Amino acid sequence: MTPISISKAALAALALTGLAACASDGGGARPAHAAASMRPYEVGGRRYAPQAYSHYEEVGVASWYSYPAHTRRTASGEWFDPGKLTAAHKTLPIPCTVEVTNLDNGRSIEVRVNDRGPFAAGRLIDLSRAAADRLGVTGRGVARVRVKLLGPAPMADVDEIGVAGVAPEAG
Repeated sequence: MTPISISKAALAALALTGLAACASDGGGARPAHAAASMRPYEVGGRRYAPQAYSHYEEVGVASWYSYPAHTRRTASGEWFDPGKLTAAHKTLPIPCTVEVTNLDNGRSIEVRVNDRGPFAAGRLIDLSRAAADRLGVTGRGVARVRVKLLGPAPMADVDEIGVAGVAPEAG
């Protein structure tokens, strides 16, 4: 393994990221969500405010989205992979795990929410291609689903986030 030189600023940023990942919610060993994933944001002139829900269960419409693997980063910083069981949601904390049940056929799976969306009117959650296939959503493109928050998801591996080496500080 080759050693990587890191600037003082980059080292401080990594330390803060590590502290955020290790922080607890005050009640146990579950990781805190990254502060950046909880910041309000705006898309198409509409403002969204992510929330730390103690309980979340909602019925709505799921759709699916896809890009070629490793060509786009998700809101969590991970590489999008259409072959993984992932999803996008407008306000759930990132990363978290949800149970999605297709109310049309009764199929149910757990997925990792690591992205923001969907921003099409009337949509509750966007599923990766793999998640949509397992739930039987890809044929019609949409399905009526129930989304239930299961809790925080573990932080992604460094390779999934694609952290690059930092050049040494000049001087």
